[in-house]
Formats: sequence, structure tokens, C-alpha cells
Amino acid sequence: MGSVLKVLADYGPAFGQALLLTWKLTAISFVAGFALGIVVTVARLLPLRPLRFVLTTYVEIFRNIPSVALLIFVVFALPDLNVLIDYEPSVILTLTLVCSAFTADYLRTGINTVGIGQVEAARSLGLSPSGVIVSVVLPQALRSVVQPMTSLLIALMLSTSLASQVPLPGRELTALVAKIANDSAIGMAAFAVAASAYLGSGLLIAWAGAALEKKVRILR
Repeated sequence: MGSVLKVLADYGPAFGQALLLTWKLTAISFVAGFALGIVVTVARLLPLRPLRFVLTTYVEIFRNIPSVALLIFVVFALPDLNVLIDYEPSVILTLTLVCSAFTADYLRTGINTVGIGQVEAARSLGLSPSGVIVSVVLPQALRSVVQPMTSLLIALMLSTSLASQVPLPGRELTALVAKIANDSAIGMAAFAVAASAYLGSGLLIAWAGAALEKKVRILR
């Protein structure tokens, strides 16, 4: 306990900054990945088989490739193709691609919960196919995937530890713990503080997700 208090006394502001960077990476990646996932989901519903094949391949690749391998590709392979991306955008791009793939996969499952009768009723009212997707199918799909999207957000927050693999201007939680462990003998206490920050963030996201699901869930 004493070593934890020493860590907080010596590195408290640094942990605060690291936690803010972790939240920043999480928020930007999730918003961008969620928006891209919606675009991919809607595009996969279009009656264009080549497009559906390409997007299905996209989802399967980024849903199954290790995030570290993807980050290595973005940071070290893209420059060989004359595509230069700074370290922080590289981390955000990596997390965004992974988030978009899982979002598209979850939304596809949510879309399958929408009854075909509702689609036919909407078409009979004169809605265009795109209108049916935007006004009828997608809203219900979003309401049905709050829980898996909450889990995805927690996983994304934990995956920001990828940033410890590249020299960012600032340090997120994992990178800060690694630095403290290298510079002093209180690495375990620093790890305990970081683990508590991750745990608290995850519990907060889970609570918010449960509250949102309770508010928007579809009673059947």
C-alpha cells in the first residue's frame, strides 16, 4: 500500500495525463470506427455482389488480424509505399479499422433481428430501399447491439495499450508503467495503479452501456 501511495505522490499528474490520452485514443477510434462500420454495413446491404464480396473480405480481415500486426504494418510497411502517417494517427487508424470491422459484424447480426414483415410494410408505404434501411432497419439494429458495442468499446479502451509500442509524444497508461518500471523499483505498484485505472474505466463504460441498453432496448 505504501508503494502505491508513493507512486501516486511521485507520478500522480503523469498518470492523469496518461489516462486522458487513453480516453482520447479510445473516443476518437470508437467514433471513427463506429461511423465507418455503419457505412460498411449499409453498403453490404446494396444489391451489388462485387461490393458485398469486397466489404465482407474487409470485415473478415480486420476482425481476425492481430492489432499489433496491423499497427506494425501501418507504422513500418506503409512508409515503403510512400504513405507516411505519424505515430498517434497510426494507432488511431489501427484501432479504427478493427472497431469498424467488429461494428459491421455486430450490426449485421442486429439487422437479422428485424422482421421481414416490417421491411415489406415499409416498402408498401412507398419507402425506397435506402429509406427502408435508414428509417426502419438500421435504427432497430442499433438498438439491439448496445451490449456487444459496449463490450467492443471496453476492448478498444484496453487495446490502446498498443500505443506503448510506438514513441508517442505522450504516454498512455501501459507506456507510463513501462517507463516507471525501467526507471525505478516500484513497477508492480505502478502496474496496480494502471490496472485500477483500466478497471475503473471499463466499469464506467459497462455502467453507461447498461443504462443505455435499458433505455433503448426493444421489448419482445
